[in-house]
Amino acid sequence: MNQGQLVTSSAQGTVDIRQLSTILLRRRLLILGVSGVVMSVAALLTVITKPTYQSYMQILVNSNLYDGVRSNNVQEGSASKVTDPNLPVVDYTAQWKIMLSSNLIQKAVNLLRSDYPDITLEDIKGQKEKRKKAPLEVTQIEAGTGNNKILSQVFEVSFRDEDPVKTQKVLQALQKVYQDYNIEQQKQRLNKGLAFVNTRLPEIKKEVSQAEKNLEQFRRKHNLLDPEVQSKILLESLADVQKQLQTTRAQLQDVQARQNNLEQKMASSSQNPIISSSLSQSSRYQTLLNEIQQTELALAKERLRYTDDYPTVEKLKQQRQSQLALLRQEVGRSLGDKASTTSSKKEPLLTQGQMLGVDPQLVDELILVQTAALGLVANEKSLTDSEQRLRSELNKYPSLIAEYNRLLPKVETNRKTLEQLLQAQQSLGLKIAQGGFDWQVLEAPGLGSYVRRNRLLLLLGGVIIGPLLGIAAALIWEKLNDAIYSAQDLQKVTNLRVLGSVPKLPQAGVKKRFPMALIGQRSDPSLVETSPRLPIHETLDMIYQNIQILKYPFPFKSLMLTSALPGGGKTTLALGLGASAAHMHQRVLVIDANLRYPSLHKKLELSNDWGLSLLLVDETITDIQDYIQPIHPSIDILTAGPIPEDTAKLLSSQRMKELLELFEQTYDLILIDAPPILSTVDAGIVASFCNGIVMVERMGKVTRAELTQAIEVLRRLNLIGIIANDVSHFRKV
Repeated sequence: MNQGQLVTSSAQGTVDIRQLSTILLRRRLLILGVSGVVMSVAALLTVITKPTYQSYMQILVNSNLYDGVRSNNVQEGSASKVTDPNLPVVDYTAQWKIMLSSNLIQKAVNLLRSDYPDITLEDIKGQKEKRKKAPLEVTQIEAGTGNNKILSQVFEVSFRDEDPVKTQKVLQALQKVYQDYNIEQQKQRLNKGLAFVNTRLPEIKKEVSQAEKNLEQFRRKHNLLDPEVQSKILLESLADVQKQLQTTRAQLQDVQARQNNLEQKMASSSQNPIISSSLSQSSRYQTLLNEIQQTELALAKERLRYTDDYPTVEKLKQQRQSQLALLRQEVGRSLGDKASTTSSKKEPLLTQGQMLGVDPQLVDELILVQTAALGLVANEKSLTDSEQRLRSELNKYPSLIAEYNRLLPKVETNRKTLEQLLQAQQSLGLKIAQGGFDWQVLEAPGLGSYVRRNRLLLLLGGVIIGPLLGIAAALIWEKLNDAIYSAQDLQKVTNLRVLGSVPKLPQAGVKKRFPMALIGQRSDPSLVETSPRLPIHETLDMIYQNIQILKYPFPFKSLMLTSALPGGGKTTLALGLGASAAHMHQRVLVIDANLRYPSLHKKLELSNDWGLSLLLVDETITDIQDYIQPIHPSIDILTAGPIPEDTAKLLSSQRMKELLELFEQTYDLILIDAPPILSTVDAGIVASFCNGIVMVERMGKVTRAELTQAIEVLRRLNLIGIIANDVSHFRKV
C-alpha cells in the first residue's frame, strides 16, 4: 500500500439505492419527527375543520362581436352551448374578470347588508394576501370530449360558506347584479352609438355643403366643369391646330411657288413694268388687297371654331367673293379697260391689256394666287395665335387640375360619409343591441349543498404523506450531508487500511480507585477484565492484532493516536488498545500529549498537577517515575500536566524526543493521545517523533473534506491506518 498516495472523492451527488435501508435507519429520528408533525397537523385539521356548503348557478355569455358567430344547442336538458370551432374564436377572459370585479361584487354586498349587516367584500371575494381558496369562483365550462374539448359560452358561478342559506342568497344577489349590469351596458352602448351619429350628422352636412360650395366657386371662377376633361379637349385641339398649321404652311409654300412662276411669266412681257407700275400706283388696289387679307384672317379664325355651313363662315365667304370681284374691276380700271364685266359672264378684264401684250389669264391667275396667298398667310397667323393661346391655357391646367382633385374627393368623401351615417342612423339601434355580450341565467342558484370532507381520508392522507415527507427529508439531508458513516467510505476517501471498526462503547465510570496493592501486581494481566476504568471490547483486541501484524518485523514502540477534529474518541481507544496490549502481557504507557485541552486525567479521575508539561520543562529532574501514575499492573498513565504557555515549543524540544526514547526502553508499547490534526500544529510535531500514527474518526461526525485535509498533513509521516469509531449496526453496508 502506498501511504503517500491519497484517493479523494467528491460528495455523493445521488443516494445509492442499495444504501437506502441504511440511510432510512440512520435517519429514523428525522423520519419519525416529520411524520409525527404531518400526522398531527392532519389530525388537528380533522378536528377543527367545519362543514362547508356550496351553491352554484350557470350564466350563458352570448357574444355578438362577429356576424358569423353562432351557437349550437346541445341536446335538450343540457345547460350549455358549444361554439362551432370553424367560426371565429371569442376571448371570454374579459367577461370572466368582470364577473369577479370588485365593483360588481360590492353591489351584491350592498344588497346583502339587510340580511347580513357585517358582510364585506373580502367575505365573498376572499383576501388577496391569503393563499386560501376564494369562496367565490367563476369557471368557464368545457364542452366536447377527448381532444375536441373547447371552452363553451357557459360560466359556472359557485360560492362556499358554512351557512347553506347564505350561499344561495349571495348568488341571488350576484344574479341580480349581473342582470342589471347587462341591461345597463346595452343602454350605454345604444346611447353612446346614437349620440355619436347625431353629433356627427350636422358636422358632416356642413362639411358636404362647404365642399360643394368650394367646388362650385372653382367652376365659376375658371368656367370649367372638369379640368381634366377640358385639358384633354385642349390637347386634342392643339394637336389639330398643329396639324392644320403644318398643312397651311405646305399650301402657302405651294402658292408662293405658283406666284413666283406667274411673276416670271409676266416678266417676260414687254408691258409688265407698266402693269406693275399701274397696280402699285393704285391705292384702291392696295386697299382691296388688305381687306381681302383681313377677310381671309377672319375666315380662318372662324373655321377653327365652326364648320363651313355656319352662317358666319358663309357670310365671310360671300364677303371674300365680293372683295375679289372689286379687286378684278380695280385691276381692269388700272390697266385702262373701260368696259365693265360681270362675274357671272366671266368675261376678261384686260381687253386693252391684250393689245399691250399682256395675257389676261395670267393677270387673273396672278390675282387669284395672290388672294390665296393672303388667305393662307392669314390662316397661318390665326393658327399660330391659336397654338400659342392653347399652350398658354394648357400651362394653367396642372394647378387647376390639382386644386380640382383636392376639392372633388372631399365632396365625394363627405357625401359618402353622410350617406353612411344616414343609413347607420336607421339601423343603429338594432345593431348596437346585438353587439357586445349578452348575459342570460341558465340555472338559478339553489340552496347550498354540503361539500363532503372525509375525515378518515384526511387522516389517511396524513398517515401516508407524513412518512413520505419524512423519507424525502431524510434523503435530502443525506444528499446535502458530507459526513462519512461507514468503514467502506472511510477507506475509499483515505485510501488507508482500515484497522477496524469499533462500535459505540459504554461510558465506563470510575466508582473507586484501584487499591494500591494492585499497583505492584503487574504480573497478573487478568485484572484488566475487572478494571472499570478501561474500555474492553473484542474489536479493540482485533485492532491491536492488526497493528502487530503491520509492525512485523520492526515493532512500533511508540504509537500516536489522533483525529481530524475533536471528539473522534481517540482517548477512549488509546485506553482500550492499552488494555488489549496489557492482556497480551505487554507493558504499556499512555501519554496525554494534548497539552492545550487535556482529557485523559478526567476519564481516569487522576491528578493533573504534574505530568508531561512539567516533565518537559524541568530537565534537571531525574526520577521520571514520580510523574507517572499507574492504573493497572501493566498500564501506566502520564497525564498532560498544567497547561503551558507555548505548547508547540515544548513538544518540538529535544527533551520530548529524549523522553520518548527513554520510554521506549522501559515499556513495550507507548500510546500517545495527541491533539486533533486540524486544530493545532501540536499533533504534527508529536507525529514526527513516533514510530507509527493511527487516525481515529467517529462515524457521522467527520466529513470527506476534513478527513482529506487531515490526511494531507500526515501523508509524509508513518501513517499506518485508520480506525472507524462509533460504528453502529445500522451504519454498516
